[in-house]
Amino acid sequence: MKAAIKTEVQHCYHCGDECIDELIWVHDKAFCCAGCKTVYELLEENNLCTYYSLEQNPGITGKQLVAETRFAYLDDAGVEAQLISFRNDSICKLTFYIPQMHCSSCIWLLENLFKLNTGISQSTVNFLRKEVSLTYFHEKTPLREVVELLARIGYEPAITLADTDGKKASKQSRDIIYKLGIAGFCFGNVMLLAFPDYLAVTENLQRRFGSFFGYLSMLLSLPVFFYSARGFFTSAIEGVKQRLINIDMPIATGLLALFSVSLYQIITGTGPGYLDSFTGLVFFMLIGKYFQQKTYDTLSFDRDYTSYFPVSITVLKDNREEASVAVRNLKVGDRIRIRNQELVPADAILMQGSAMIDYSFVTGESEPIEKVVGEVIYAGARQVGESIELEVVKEVSQGYLTQLWNNTVFSKSEEQSVGSYANIAGKWFIIVTLLVAAGALAYWVPRDMNMAMKAFTSVLIIACPCALSLATPFVHGHTLRVFGKNKFYLKNTAVVETLAKIDTIVFDKTGTLTEPSAAEINYTGKTLIPTQEQSVKSVLRHSTHPLSQRIFQHLPGNTSDVQHFQEVAGKGLVGEVEGQLVRVGSASYLGVTDDKVKDTLKTTVYVSIDGVVLGYYTFFNVYRSGLKDILLDLNDKKLAVLSGDNNHEEARLQELLGREAELNFNQSPVQKLEFIQRLKNDHHQVLMVGDGLNDAGALRQSDAGIALTNSITNFSPSCDAILDATAFDKLSKFLSFSKKTMNIILATFAVSLIYNVIGLTLAIQGLFSPIVSAILMPISSLSVIVFATLSVKFAAKRAGL
Repeated sequence: MKAAIKTEVQHCYHCGDECIDELIWVHDKAFCCAGCKTVYELLEENNLCTYYSLEQNPGITGKQLVAETRFAYLDDAGVEAQLISFRNDSICKLTFYIPQMHCSSCIWLLENLFKLNTGISQSTVNFLRKEVSLTYFHEKTPLREVVELLARIGYEPAITLADTDGKKASKQSRDIIYKLGIAGFCFGNVMLLAFPDYLAVTENLQRRFGSFFGYLSMLLSLPVFFYSARGFFTSAIEGVKQRLINIDMPIATGLLALFSVSLYQIITGTGPGYLDSFTGLVFFMLIGKYFQQKTYDTLSFDRDYTSYFPVSITVLKDNREEASVAVRNLKVGDRIRIRNQELVPADAILMQGSAMIDYSFVTGESEPIEKVVGEVIYAGARQVGESIELEVVKEVSQGYLTQLWNNTVFSKSEEQSVGSYANIAGKWFIIVTLLVAAGALAYWVPRDMNMAMKAFTSVLIIACPCALSLATPFVHGHTLRVFGKNKFYLKNTAVVETLAKIDTIVFDKTGTLTEPSAAEINYTGKTLIPTQEQSVKSVLRHSTHPLSQRIFQHLPGNTSDVQHFQEVAGKGLVGEVEGQLVRVGSASYLGVTDDKVKDTLKTTVYVSIDGVVLGYYTFFNVYRSGLKDILLDLNDKKLAVLSGDNNHEEARLQELLGREAELNFNQSPVQKLEFIQRLKNDHHQVLMVGDGLNDAGALRQSDAGIALTNSITNFSPSCDAILDATAFDKLSKFLSFSKKTMNIILATFAVSLIYNVIGLTLAIQGLFSPIVSAILMPISSLSVIVFATLSVKFAAKRAGL
C-alpha cells in the first residue's frame, strides 16, 4: 500500500466516489477511504472480486466506519429470539431487510456470504423486497458476527425489533420520480428555446441568438443524458457484458444517436440539433416506465399477509374446542390444538402433550425431534404422533409460510414456458428492429440527412418490445387474482401455465371426492360401553384423517390422555388409554378378514381394544356436490383414483368416472407416488388432487398438486395450489380458464405485433418524429396492460369466475 500525490481526481474502485479527502492505493486500485479498502481486501482475500465485474463501482461507500460495538445488543438471547424465525441445535434462520441493495453485484455478493464466513450456511436474496434470508450455524457464528459482517461489507441490515412480525413495509424508491422531474423541467425549457426553429416569423431572432439558444439547450440536456436517461444506458451496457440483447438496447442506441448528432450540429453550426426531441423522448419514456411500475406493483405478486392461505386451526377456549379459526386471525396468547401431521402455523410454546416435531419443511431434515412442555416450537414444524396443545407467542407471518411453500426443496423442474418464449421472441424482435433501423438510415442518408436521423431514431424508439415482456406477467397476475377471489390459491404464476397443459387428473377418494362431514355412520358389533367409547374417541382426537374426525364428532363424551400414539398413513391409528391398547383402522390393519360387508356403497373402520375386535363403523359415502358435472366437464382428460380405502366403492366410482378411468384401492403413500411417476414416464402432464395428508409425496411428484382444504389445517408445502372445499365444484372451470389465459397471452402478442408493424412502416418513411415515437411507445405498453386486464376480466366473467 502506498500514498499518492493527487495530480488528478481519482474515483474509488469500490464505491465510485471521488477520492477527495483521502486517496489510498492497493494493487494499483484507488480507494476513497479505509472502509472501501477493507471491503476490497476482504473480497480479494476470499476470491470474490467477481463482484466488481458484474457492475462498475457496485460497492457502498465505507467512509462511515461501522462502530461494531453498537451491535452488542444482539448478544442478548431475548433479542435474538425476537429476530430469528427458526432455531434448533445446529442452525438458525432469519430474514433481514437490506435497504442498500441496488444491483446484480449486490445479489451476487449477498448470496456468496458463506465464502466470507464459513459459519453462514446459506443466503437467499429477494431483490424486489430488498431482503436476504440467512441460515447460519449459531454455535460457530453468533448472530452479532453475522450482522457485523454485513455491516463491514456495506450492507448493514435495518433492524427494528418492533417490526419483527414480518409485516415491515420496505420503503419505495423515489429515484424514478426525481429523474422524471429533472427530465420534465429540462424538456420544457429546451422546447421553449426551440420555438424559433419552428416559427418562420422568428427567423431574424434565430439568426441572432440561434447559437446561444443551442448551447443553452445543450447545457440543459446534460443532466437528462447523465442522470435521467442513465438507467437505459446502464441496462443496455449490462446486457452487452452478459452477451444479451435486452429491451433497453434499441432505446439507448436511439438516445445516443439523437444526442450525438445534436451536439455535432450545434458545435459545428450546421443545424439546431434534436435536443427538444431528445429531452422529450426521455421524459415520455420515464412517464411510461413510472405508470408501468405502479401498475405492476398493484398486482401484488408477492403474497399479501391477509389474502392467502385459507387454512384454519383448532382454537381451544375453556379447555373446549371452538370452531376452526383462519390462521391469519390467530393472536398472541391463543391456545391451539395441533394433530398428527398438522403444520404449526406460528411460533408457540408447548403446553400439553408429547411433541415429536418434524422440521423437514424448514431444514430438509425429517428426523422427528422430541420437545418437552415449556419449549418453543417454531412455525413450519409438523407434529408426528398424538395431538398437542400450544400457546401462540408470535403472530402468524404469512410471509414465512409463503417462504416455506416456495422452498427450493419442493420446487419442480419446469420445462420451457410461455414466459421463456416471450424472452426468445423479444430477443429476435430487438435484432430485427436494429436491422430495420440500420436499413432506414442507409436508405435515407444519401437522400436527406435530416429524414435519415428522424427515421433511424423513430424506428428504434417506437419498436419497443416491452409488450412482449409485459404480456405474460400481467395476464398471469390477474389470473391469480381471479382464482384467489374464487378460493383457489396458487403458489406462483408458473402454476397457471402448468395447469393449462394438464391431460391427466388423479384424485384421492376419502375427503377429496367424498364429503366426510355428510357421511352417515352406523356401528356394527359388540356395544361399546361409555369408557370404551371414551378410549376410542381419545385416540381419534389426535388424527386429522377425515374418517377419524367424522367418528370423533359422532362419539359422545369427553376424552382422556393417550400414550404411545401412532398413525400409519392410509391404514389406521393405535394408542394406549388408561392401560388399554386401542387400535382403529382398516380390516387389514387390524388383521380382520372382511367377509361380512359387501355393500358397494360402504366404507368400514374397525375398532379393537387390547387385541379384541369389537366391531366396525360403516360409512355410507356422500360424494361432493356437483361431482358428476365436474367429472363430465373433465371427460377430455384421463382420470384416475388413488385410495387408501378398500374397493367397496369401485362400482359407484366407475359409474361416476367412466369405464376408461383407472381405479386403485388399498394404496399406501409410496404406491401413490409410484403411480404418479409411471404416468409421467408415459409423458402425461399429471394433476394430483388430494387432501394434503396422506398424499404429500404424490402432490410433490405430480406436475401440479392441489391440496383440498376443509375445516382443518391441510396445508402442505408439497402442493402447488390450495383449493377451498367449497369451491371444489369449480375445478373444471379453473383448468379451462388456465387454458384461456394462454390464448389471451398469444392474443396480446398479436396486438403488440400489429401495433409495431404499423408503427415501423410509418417510422421508416420518416412520418414520425422521435418525440411522437416517444409518446407512442408508452401508449404501446399501456395498450398491452389494458388489453391483458380487460381480456382476463371478460374471460373470467364468461367462465363464471
